[in-house]
Amino acid sequence: MDFSLILFICLVVTGIISLIYRLFFEGQAATSSEPAGLGAPAQTHPTGQSNQPILVEYARALFPVILIVFVLRSFIVEPFRIPSGSMLPSLHIGDFILVNKFSYGIRLPVLHKKVASLGDPERGDVMVFRFPRDPKLNYIKRVIGIPGDTLTYRNKQLFINGEEANLEADGEFAYQQIEMRGRTARQLQETFEEGTHSILIDDSNPAIDMQVTVPEGQYFVMGDNRDHSNDSRYWRFVPEENIVGKAFFIWFSWKSATGGGVNWGRIGETIR
Repeated sequence: MDFSLILFICLVVTGIISLIYRLFFEGQAATSSEPAGLGAPAQTHPTGQSNQPILVEYARALFPVILIVFVLRSFIVEPFRIPSGSMLPSLHIGDFILVNKFSYGIRLPVLHKKVASLGDPERGDVMVFRFPRDPKLNYIKRVIGIPGDTLTYRNKQLFINGEEANLEADGEFAYQQIEMRGRTARQLQETFEEGTHSILIDDSNPAIDMQVTVPEGQYFVMGDNRDHSNDSRYWRFVPEENIVGKAFFIWFSWKSATGGGVNWGRIGETIR
């Protein structure tokens, strides 16, 4: 069960409890209270304790909080944590990011149905989506192909509609994860029409060659850590209905790969 559904259930339950009490029991509680003068609250004992059942008190207190959180997460912005190194060097393990929920349209929470279109994913966007093979899981990758694109990946070089994506060397990247400590990869700047971003190429891993045309309503995504990413090269496309939103900001970062500690230098970075 995903968190959005849990939040929705909590919202409905607290709302129903609050509404039922207000409609059917609040008046009775008020008339049964001992009057302590015209200015005294009608629903409290002389000791100051509420006549409301504890369940109602909690429901009334939690309902507005849950409502605000639900609206924010469903329609405006949602936080996620990066659990793997598939997007290195752009996103590190332990980065806490914010995802814009309306960049690609307004969707009904829980049902994930788009009700208003405000834009479509573009090549180069860092996108969060529900994994096609298990929609309960959220994945984050970079959009490489949009509907109608023909993509070729040969000898670790990307071609989009026959045009070679430009690669420029940008030094060497040293992996910090315990299981990969001591290994390095080539860091490069990859450029196509929509912009430039950093990627990693690990020459110790074999190349995966493929060519594919992206169907309508689908998107082709890849991790920036090209040789250590489970992405569209293996399971193909992300359906439009699986899109969650566009990642845009790192609001906190914890050095999960190196044993802990706040990674102050990454807090406040925009995601490109």
